[in-house]
Amino acid sequence: MLKRMFDLILSVCALCVFLLPCLLIAIVVRTTSKGPALYWSMRIGKDSQPFMMPKFRTMRLETPEVATDKLSSPQSFLTPVGGFLRKTSLDEIPQLYSVFSGDMSLVGPRPALFNQDTLIAARKEMGIDKIRPGITGWAQINGRDDISDQLKIQFDYEYCQNAGIMMDVKIIFLTVLSVLRSRGIKH
Repeated sequence: MLKRMFDLILSVCALCVFLLPCLLIAIVVRTTSKGPALYWSMRIGKDSQPFMMPKFRTMRLETPEVATDKLSSPQSFLTPVGGFLRKTSLDEIPQLYSVFSGDMSLVGPRPALFNQDTLIAARKEMGIDKIRPGITGWAQINGRDDISDQLKIQFDYEYCQNAGIMMDVKIIFLTVLSVLRSRGIKH
């Protein structure tokens, strides 16, 4: 209950702060590439239930719907502003909507794509799927794109075992530092 209140208060505050930047980003995305400003991705959430998660679109419309690291040449699919949005994590801001709606939390395991069967099964087996996925998480600040799925699962499990408001605050603080340094971002 306390975590949900924390998520609601912070997500509403963040949505207010990021409203104007979001409008500007949406205009830039729309004017620099064909298609909508937002990309809605089917993800797996709490209790292994699917939900639709918004992000600013950073890839061209014809990009296959797979994890970016599974693409043979991810850079070739980026929109003109896609690389910048990913490097600065600005593409993630619309996920605040998912936090507000209750599909996600600010902090938790990153939601798996619907077709990441091995990751989904491992999370279910370890009980990681019993908590809401997050915009950021313990695995994110400990490597992001630089670590294997197995290591991500290990960090996600550690988070589940030690979750609490103080750990969430620590992860949010460390996330801000990681984003400012663009640490762990490959694509």
